[in-house]
Amino acid sequence: MADDYRVYNFSAGPSTLPVEVLKKCADEMLNYEGTGESVMEMSHRSPEFQKIIDDAEANLRKLMNIPDDYYVLFLQGGGTLQFSMVPINLMTGTGKADYIVAGQWGKKAYEEARKFGDARCVASSEEDKYSYIPKVTKEDIRDDVDYVYICYNNTVFGTHYNELPDFGDHVLVADMSSCILSEEVDVSKFGLIYAGAQKNVAPAGMTIVIVRKDLVGHAPANTPIYLDYKTHADKGSMYNTPPCYTIYVAGEVFKYLLANGGVAAMHEKDVRKAQKLYDCLDESDFFHGTVAKEDRSLMNVTFVTPSADLDKEFVAGAKERGMINLKGHRIVGGCRASIYNAMPEEGVDALVAYMKEFEAAHK
Repeated sequence: MADDYRVYNFSAGPSTLPVEVLKKCADEMLNYEGTGESVMEMSHRSPEFQKIIDDAEANLRKLMNIPDDYYVLFLQGGGTLQFSMVPINLMTGTGKADYIVAGQWGKKAYEEARKFGDARCVASSEEDKYSYIPKVTKEDIRDDVDYVYICYNNTVFGTHYNELPDFGDHVLVADMSSCILSEEVDVSKFGLIYAGAQKNVAPAGMTIVIVRKDLVGHAPANTPIYLDYKTHADKGSMYNTPPCYTIYVAGEVFKYLLANGGVAAMHEKDVRKAQKLYDCLDESDFFHGTVAKEDRSLMNVTFVTPSADLDKEFVAGAKERGMINLKGHRIVGGCRASIYNAMPEEGVDALVAYMKEFEAAHK
């Protein structure tokens, strides 16, 4: 185990967080920086919380090199609310958008967008159980769409855009919920990026939205006030009471990342962790990866044993050894190891060792 009491948590989300951050938050639970109160109890209108949210935004901007002409918003509703907010706010020119469907969440986003305009599925890998990223070029995109939509990393199926397609001058929207801060991205190539916090940033309850300023302010007049990005941009993410404690934890994670080499250092570690797992899969005659090699995710590694019964036995045995949440998503089955930034390399080493032990015992 990681230490005397903590397991290695391979959950896809809510997921493991840096131990250093958890300990700091625990130390400050009853008395945040001498205020005599917890951030859980703190007024979001207080100067103390204003500094927390301002610092969180500033540090995220540093980590991702976010240009000044982008808003950073801390919202609620999870990634799921963005399935609606994106088309409501952005599908307001021609009323058209093209979606590339590479997984369950991309499909849900596409189906939601159809309620608000002419959303088209350009390509989908559903017929092959989303085992690859559909290959799309700018020639496949309609000339007059308001935006193109992708899910950058598919948590359920373990696929990832390892090379960003050239979509020309089209506005690109990306769901980065399960890979944000695991790799350096050029924010300027995107019109909007969003990410639920519960994968790689903080506890559940907050969604990060990074949106180019010129895309904000075009929602229809009858848009519910909370669903208009301008509402939140104008009020600094505090139109209503924000998810205060989650923003605080996210801010501490951002500080932790900056103090430990930033996104580049995390990516180097993530590549190393993933390579160990994929090498184990590639060298095995027993375990098999479930996605195309060129589209493999660094964050979510999916695999199977020769049978569903052995999958269950493997997951149960892992739990006995202090490795939890390795069961695959209910619609996929098999096994899934989510190895986000906060998963220590020792956890991956322990999993690889157990995989080899399990294989040897069942041959």
